[in-house]
Amino acid sequence: MTYREYWEQIYEKHEELNSIISSYWNNYSHMGTWQFWVVIFLLLFPLFLLYFTVDRKRLFELFFFGYTAHMLWAYIDIMLESYGYFVHPYFLIPALPLALNMTASALPVGFLLVYQYCTNNHKNFYLYTLMISAVFAFGFGSLEAHFGLVIFDKGMNQFYLFLIDIVIAFTSFWFTKFISRIVNNQS
Repeated sequence: MTYREYWEQIYEKHEELNSIISSYWNNYSHMGTWQFWVVIFLLLFPLFLLYFTVDRKRLFELFFFGYTAHMLWAYIDIMLESYGYFVHPYFLIPALPLALNMTASALPVGFLLVYQYCTNNHKNFYLYTLMISAVFAFGFGSLEAHFGLVIFDKGMNQFYLFLIDIVIAFTSFWFTKFISRIVNNQS
């Protein structure tokens, strides 16, 4: 197969996949389903909570941490979904990443608020991250799986979710501290 033939086939399959996902959404994940409203809640409630709880004196630092957690989780989730390890069968709209409510809101806001609490109160971020990661993975992840909001497959399970949460939170923490040092050294 030539270079051009590969890309023609890739475009064709991509269009077919988009059509199937849109059809699935219209049948099973639309605004008339309870799952859609859970997705909306998990997208909007954490942002609403954040609006009232964020330390406005540290917005750049806190939002940088949250943005880093969001980006890391979004890319990892896209990879996990692409290979069928961790799939969110109910989503906001077909054009957006399937787990947008979790990777752009619930998880980053949860970790951001833990980061804010620990840094404001001189608590051990690593210990609190282990705890919130356990809550997200074993508690929330298990509830989502029970209600069919996520599908674990190909050996993926809550323990791996726990490890991913930890790696993302620690990486976001270290990267935020690194950038904060650069910014503070320039002042």
